[in-house]
Amino acid sequence: MKNGFTYFLGLFLALALAWTGIVLGSHAQLGRLSPYFDENEGKAFPERMAGIAARGQLVYQDLGCAACHTQQVRRPDFGSDKARGWGDRQSVARDYISQAHVQLGDSRIGPDLANFGARPLAVDPDRLTQYLYDQHGGMPSYRFLFDERKITGERSAKALKVAAPAGTEVVPTHRAEALVAYLQSLNNVYEYPEARPVEPAAAKEGEHK
Repeated sequence: MKNGFTYFLGLFLALALAWTGIVLGSHAQLGRLSPYFDENEGKAFPERMAGIAARGQLVYQDLGCAACHTQQVRRPDFGSDKARGWGDRQSVARDYISQAHVQLGDSRIGPDLANFGARPLAVDPDRLTQYLYDQHGGMPSYRFLFDERKITGERSAKALKVAAPAGTEVVPTHRAEALVAYLQSLNNVYEYPEARPVEPAAAKEGEHK
């Protein structure tokens, strides 16, 4: 190859420019984002997750939940996420700046969880814990996050209402409790300036007719 050096140099420069544009460009655009301080609320958003919720995010990641669930509500003209009850507004980059391990997800075999903490199932931690123990359609049971142990003295207040051998009870492990806390923390309800509602394209076309 007569111009081998020139060819490989050009290839290297093309890859370097692409990497610079995608990685460094995105970091320059999003890396400067900071929490939004609301003077009326007297605090900044998004709020940092509590310690147990942060540990629960690691459990969520370890279990591979992002393979079946996303955490990104699409804008109205990109899908029907709002109509499905998955969020009242589109997700924006600022939603994730306080998260050490962002779980955007790969596919939606199950529902989006960006605003799961605002749904009835997440309000009651006991109900949500029971939900993780049982199997629901395509949702597998996570019984390995629970311990079956002998009852000593009084029955634990955390014991699930499930069939267990006489004299034993089923209780959630620390990993199960952390996962529940994390799922309850998923509640992106605060509306940032950049998250103002975007009207569907169909609606905009109708206005001009």
